[in-house]
Amino acid sequence: MVDFQIREDFYLNGKPFKILSGAIHYFRVHPDDWYHSLYNLKAMGFNTVETYVPWNLHEPQKGQFQSEGMLDLEAFLQLAQDLGLYAIVRPSPYICAEWEWGGLPAWLLKEDLRVRSSDERFLAHLDDYYAHLLPKLAKRQLANGGNILMFQVENEYGSYGEEKAYLKAVADLMRKYGLSAPFFTSDGPWRACLRAGSLIEEDILVTGNFGSKASENFSQMQDFFDEYGKKWPLMCMEFWDGWFNRWGDEIVRRDPEELAQAVMDTIERGSINLYMFHGGTNFGFMNGCSARGQKDLPQVTSYDYDAILDEAGNPTRKFYLIQEKMKEAYPDLDYAEPLVKPARAYSVASLQAKVSLFSTLEELADKHSSFYPQSMEDLGQNTGYTLYQTQLERDKEEAERFRVIDARDRIQVFRDQEWVATQYQEEIGEDIWLDLPEKTSEISVLVENMGRVNYGHKLTAPTQTKGLGRGAMADLHFIGQWDIYPLPLDNIAAIDFTKEWQEGHPAFYRYFLNIDDLEDTYLNMTGFGKGVVFINQHNIGRFWEKGPHLSLYVPKGYLKKGENEIVVFETEGRYRENVTFSREPVYKD
Repeated sequence: MVDFQIREDFYLNGKPFKILSGAIHYFRVHPDDWYHSLYNLKAMGFNTVETYVPWNLHEPQKGQFQSEGMLDLEAFLQLAQDLGLYAIVRPSPYICAEWEWGGLPAWLLKEDLRVRSSDERFLAHLDDYYAHLLPKLAKRQLANGGNILMFQVENEYGSYGEEKAYLKAVADLMRKYGLSAPFFTSDGPWRACLRAGSLIEEDILVTGNFGSKASENFSQMQDFFDEYGKKWPLMCMEFWDGWFNRWGDEIVRRDPEELAQAVMDTIERGSINLYMFHGGTNFGFMNGCSARGQKDLPQVTSYDYDAILDEAGNPTRKFYLIQEKMKEAYPDLDYAEPLVKPARAYSVASLQAKVSLFSTLEELADKHSSFYPQSMEDLGQNTGYTLYQTQLERDKEEAERFRVIDARDRIQVFRDQEWVATQYQEEIGEDIWLDLPEKTSEISVLVENMGRVNYGHKLTAPTQTKGLGRGAMADLHFIGQWDIYPLPLDNIAAIDFTKEWQEGHPAFYRYFLNIDDLEDTYLNMTGFGKGVVFINQHNIGRFWEKGPHLSLYVPKGYLKKGENEIVVFETEGRYRENVTFSREPVYKD
């Protein structure tokens, strides 16, 4: 049996052990590519893989658990073990990770509770989730023949709260379901974060998160350990080797030579987990959102992160520079040449059919009727779009004043299916003037959830509830009698492409691509406005002409030999007769 202990150092089978870890999120990488990424981690000379566990994917609806396909964490861990890698697993309720609501399931918003607290209702739901998840992890601990070294209790809690009773409750639940390997917390490396977010009094290891200045940050951590009389090894649990991107921003890059030296400086003094080693992709609607003041800033589909491996899992210059320096400093470790996957620019896919959202609405959504509009969460919907429709009576000859009150996150307003206005969070609530040529007009409001905040004070703000909010007003009164169509877009096979398409409408566009070999590719979305793409019924993520990314990564695992269906949902009334592919990502100039 392999024995792992935390004393003044990490010890593996009685010998000092330096943890050289890299983050690979199994839920951001197609399962067919797990081996590729894990092999490359091992090839660089590292010995451990780290991953978060997203609650909102494993329990998308209350009491409904999923652990198949991309969510088969056990298969991921077994593959890592087969390659000779140890594992650090972070099954904390909250993960941040630039992920939709930091990994918390959206249905909690309707449960009248306080998340990340000792609220008994929150802990009861966490208990149910852990009852499903943790026994799978317990049997994969080192003591049981697995490869898991440590488990995280909470993630950067010192940047959110300081309730020790909550942290203890999470640790107790982890023990309840059989986790006996060492626990840790991870926080910013300065005293305020470490004090608020740790369980140092409970002898639970404290680790730090930073991306530079290892000596300074480790010294702060050491001072904190000394204050409490702890003789512990130093570890950076998230060494940020790149950064994430937001829509409309420039791509964030970090100089590879500077990064490689900063990594070595960190390893010289302690253990490290590279965040990210392979970032992967925010498939579907799972991108998170930053909060800056009163403004929410949704993040992009790609989670390339300018990491050690690129979005497809291939080595970047950072990989080779770190491996070169590792060989010089630690020549006795195992190294290998990395695996490199080819990509293909497939032939053009031509448009075969198109249909307006309004035309196929009844096939796509179950209509709900309510005097006042209901939120996305009221409808049992987590992500995607929601369409609200009502009838507005003309009260005067001149244009009618219309306002949407506190909807989230983006709205498009249509009068009799003709576009009138688009508003974002900072504009919602401003006047929209409607010309009503008929006695009664149909008003439609398409609301998009662009991603819930994943970090900071707005994590529990009312803005994380999505949909039409308190409703819409004509003149000075709230409008009643709404028909509501939830559009999570999880059943696009129901789209009726024989129905009408009208210019300027949000619409679905269907393309077919015939291929006889399977390789990764990038779908070029230049010429489209905003929306989401499905490949063979799989939601591969959002696109937006704002950039910086104008393409979507398509792993070969989502393709098949023969005919492949591509469905684009586009909300701005813009499309192309042909879609093209490339071997590399396409960025906005």
